[in-house]
Amino acid sequence: MEREKIDRINFLARKQRGEGLTDEEKAEQKLLRDEYRAQFRVSMEQQLDRVYYKMPDGSVVKAAKNLEDKK
Repeated sequence: MEREKIDRINFLARKQRGEGLTDEEKAEQKLLRDEYRAQFRVSMEQQLDRVYYKMPDGSVVKAAKNLEDKK
């Protein structure tokens, strides 16, 4: 995510705590936060795709995705 968008998220959060947000700013904040969370999830999944476990018998097993968590 671009630095400007992250700065905007932080600005809106500070403004919300201080003076409050207009309806347009609330909608913008929601869109920006949703975009940030989506990109975070993609990044986390990519990291977890590279995770392997070494079992007690010495074998190496790739971490499996739990598909039930994607509801």
